[in-house]
Amino acid sequence: MSGPTFMLLGDAALVVGTSLARELHADLRARPLPGVRESVPALNVLTVLFDPLHPDCNALEDALRARLAGLHPRAQGGGRTLVVPVTFGTDVGPDLAWCAAHTQRTEAEFIAALCGLTLEVAFLGFTPGFAFLTGLPQELRMPRLAAPRERVPPGSVALGGPWAGVYPRATPGGWRIVGHTAMKFFDLSQPEPVPWQPGDRVRFEALP
Repeated sequence: MSGPTFMLLGDAALVVGTSLARELHADLRARPLPGVRESVPALNVLTVLFDPLHPDCNALEDALRARLAGLHPRAQGGGRTLVVPVTFGTDVGPDLAWCAAHTQRTEAEFIAALCGLTLEVAFLGFTPGFAFLTGLPQELRMPRLAAPRERVPPGSVALGGPWAGVYPRATPGGWRIVGHTAMKFFDLSQPEPVPWQPGDRVRFEALP
């Protein structure tokens, strides 16, 4: 992405298109701008929610441009590392055998390949606490189901296209389910309801 783009979304949000979306999000959290209520990062996009009465939208855009001018791509290795314990098996991962066969691996080889990766949270979306994890090599990228399941159990570890993810609650879903984790990724009783953020690294660990 060459230079940042700015698009007004309603009267209280500004969508910033930039490859430095994560860096700008972190900068705004560390050094808040007056009138900015929240920023929501996605893949090469940051949505900035602001008080429509303050600041002026043009002034906000100027301030964001100035911030971006002083930012640099995040160094590799930034963010936290979360280890997610996973139970693998066809009873909790109904698509595990299919995925292993699709990659011409045994189930054990497929699990080892997946658990050998360090993935990264690209952005949150779909449902509260759902993280789109990037870093799958081409051979582990699974086609989505032709017909989505009406209910995917919470804690399901799944693969879909270039992404891996964990369903934080029961929802419909079309990704290939390969395992299950008991970790919670959306819990309003906790001070930090969502334990991961864009830029965090994630590793799956197979339980015996």
